[in-house]
Amino acid sequence: MEINAKLVKELRDKTGAGMMDCKKALTECQGDIEKSTNWLREKGIAKAVSKSDRDTKEGRVYSYIHSNFKLGVLLEVNCETDFVARTDQFESLCKDLAMHIAASNPLAIRAENLDPKLIENEREVYRNKALNEGKPENVVDKIVEGQVKKLYKETCLLEQEFVKDPAKTVGDVINEAIAAIGENIQVARFTRYMLGE
Repeated sequence: MEINAKLVKELRDKTGAGMMDCKKALTECQGDIEKSTNWLREKGIAKAVSKSDRDTKEGRVYSYIHSNFKLGVLLEVNCETDFVARTDQFESLCKDLAMHIAASNPLAIRAENLDPKLIENEREVYRNKALNEGKPENVVDKIVEGQVKKLYKETCLLEQEFVKDPAKTVGDVINEAIAAIGENIQVARFTRYMLGE
């Protein structure tokens, strides 16, 4: 059976799991939504969504300095208990996230954290570019929205392809950690420093 985007979206809306996880579940279960939901639950991936409303008042501030000493990241990652914050698994996640931020230079954690002026400016640029290329007026809005979505994937931490495994987003990696650790985990903030910037 062909696993199309509509089916993946349906499973994602139902479980909150990442797109790649949903696609894998649907492939494993021959496109059956119910079996795929159970497959995700068995893998612990669907659990991450159920924990997303729980408070994260513990965690750690993690620092990463690149080997050339010209690039560094300070990152705050929150979880529910200090016990989890002190585990090797949580530290490993923090390290991976900090290294990803160093490599990928996201501008914000989520799309809603981006400066609205930046988004409006980019929309205007995309619109004018499409019109200058002679695209029909009725297609321009779709082109602009597609370009804005691409901008989110390039600049928003949770939507970026994870540098260590581009088949997953950073959001997927965090959801997998939530499922494995059993607590809600949130990136609270980060700052990336580059010598001379």
